[in-house]
Amino acid sequence: MRRRILAWGVVLVTVAAATASSQSRGGAPQVAYHGARLILGDSRPPIERGTILVQGGRIIAVGPDDAVKAPAGASRVNLAGKTVMPAMVNAHVHIGYEGYTSWGAANHTPDNVLDHLQREAFYGVGATQSVGSSPTDQSLQIQRDQQAGRLPPAARFFFMPGFAPPNGGPDAVLRVATTALHVINEVSNAAEARAAVQAVAGQNIRQLKIWVDDRRGTYPKMTPEVYDAIIDEAHKRGMIVNAHATTLPDQKAVLRAGADVLVHVVQGENVDDELLALVREKKPYWATVIGLGDRTEVCERDRFFEESLPPKVIASIRETKEPRPLAPSCGPPSPNASRREAILANNLQKMIAAGARLVLGTDTGIHAGHTFGTGDHHELARWVQLGVSPADAIVASTSRPAALLGIADMGTLAAGKSADFIVLDRNPLDDIRNTRTIARLYLRGQLFDRDAMRAKWQRATVP
Repeated sequence: MRRRILAWGVVLVTVAAATASSQSRGGAPQVAYHGARLILGDSRPPIERGTILVQGGRIIAVGPDDAVKAPAGASRVNLAGKTVMPAMVNAHVHIGYEGYTSWGAANHTPDNVLDHLQREAFYGVGATQSVGSSPTDQSLQIQRDQQAGRLPPAARFFFMPGFAPPNGGPDAVLRVATTALHVINEVSNAAEARAAVQAVAGQNIRQLKIWVDDRRGTYPKMTPEVYDAIIDEAHKRGMIVNAHATTLPDQKAVLRAGADVLVHVVQGENVDDELLALVREKKPYWATVIGLGDRTEVCERDRFFEESLPPKVIASIRETKEPRPLAPSCGPPSPNASRREAILANNLQKMIAAGARLVLGTDTGIHAGHTFGTGDHHELARWVQLGVSPADAIVASTSRPAALLGIADMGTLAAGKSADFIVLDRNPLDDIRNTRTIARLYLRGQLFDRDAMRAKWQRATVP
């Protein structure tokens, strides 16, 4: 009880200071969103009836209704019975290639990237990071345009370059498209690796990705000499290294070399004490991307997952009869499904207990049934199904990935943060699937027009 009182003391001090400073400001009107349950996005307990005071796209006060006093003239939005949580942050997607009725490099235009960012926002995602597969010059321009307000409302766009051996790296689907656009930094030795990292750092890019995977003996694999050089050079320049590694030996190797983020769970076998000892020592961020290999909710005729998909795509997914590796399917379950579930549950729980910092990452943008926005909610539900609490799943999809991406003004409901939050009809702390009951979304304090987005996609996909 004393810890809870102290926590509220911090909240109330923040509220008082922020409210006082806000009253001295001129300019934008203030809006008080009141009466809702507030899930703050970090370790603080929820506020059962709270107010968020917003001005100029920023949160200026958060606290219980009776502690946050909106000034005279402020607008009031009654959210009684609703639950509010921060907009989610997805640390791992592959944006731009998906066309829903087609897929490939030809689709990778600024307009298609914006469409994908709007689909993410539609489902409550406030920031999205494309990992290793986005063209650098185009991506930097999209970031500049978005920051300057030249683009319509959408999830904030982040990206990082990728590094792989020649003819290695992304899976066979993605490699064709990234090769066509000359996206991947192909490096064969330590000298090439260091030079490539230096070039990326010179463009003020703070993260990069390495692929350490031979795709079951079908690809050339990045050698320790090369990834040691990449990680060392990146760390000299204050950069974060994301490592795609799916086997037990490879996850151990990249952690020993100093990788900051593990992408994927160990596949096909249980983690061992040696890996867990490394995790306890290194405390890496960890994007599990479990849902990429799951049966899609489109197969279950869940309307939430169909709202932004073309009818032709929905029909195509449902007509799929045979399961495919790492692709959603409406066919019968794989004969190895129960074994996969047991390994996932074991590995997820043991990695988190050892100190792996779970973050939301979905690997969406490769298969139409596991796509932008919907994949985020699927991943949260799978975590909880495999033993993560709803409260921890929300932290792992809000404040923690925001910290990983270096987004100082996102991830929590707190004074000084950007007013990026989801209004839900039901409480996800009771059932994590309630993150799907989206009533409204606010980005930078502005209501995101989900109805207009839905209507646009439906008009665009009617034959």
